Amino acid sequence: MALTKLNNKAVANVTTLPVSLGDMVLVSSATASSSASIEFSLGNYKEYKFFFVNMHPATDSVDLMFNFSTDGGSNYNVTKTSTYFGGYHNESDSIAGIFYATDNDLAQSTAYQQLFYDIGNNNDQTANGYLTIFNPSSTTYVKHFIGRGSAYNAADFANDDYVAGYANTTSALTNIKFQMSSGNIDAGKILMFGIN
Repeated sequence: MALTKLNNKAVANVTTLPVSLGDMVLVSSATASSSASIEFSLGNYKEYKFFFVNMHPATDSVDLMFNFSTDGGSNYNVTKTSTYFGGYHNESDSIAGIFYATDNDLAQSTAYQQLFYDIGNNNDQTANGYLTIFNPSSTTYVKHFIGRGSAYNAADFANDDYVAGYANTTSALTNIKFQMSSGNIDAGKILMFGIN
């Protein structure tokens, strides 16, 4: 079997793939440039996977968050229940541990769900990771999601963030919006893949 390589060698620059991913299809991508938010329309794929590449906030010590819409993007207020935990380690090797972030949990809330926590805005600080949404077009079941990522914390920590939960609606999810908890998304790219 011949190996295929990406000519530009950067995942953030991918617009098409020279190899088949089976049932995984690159549906859309968006590049932030001082963007207040980034929105995607969801369709009928059984699973959507979003990859976040070098998400850099304009404001220091903010969170990358998301919410869903069931009405074509007019409102982002879907009720969610979730759990959030992670690990951390600072650059001086003096503090390390794991955390359960009750403030980042949602309990039947329409608020935005935190995905990456306390990202710094220094030139070298970003967040990277993924979010998976299962069967968003279902009109029978609630919609589960799982996210994981690595963020360069504003206090010079390496954060390993985990979030999981469900959108508590049997209506189809039509859209998803990503934004920072304060200020713009200064830079970064989000790639959306659909999986049947």
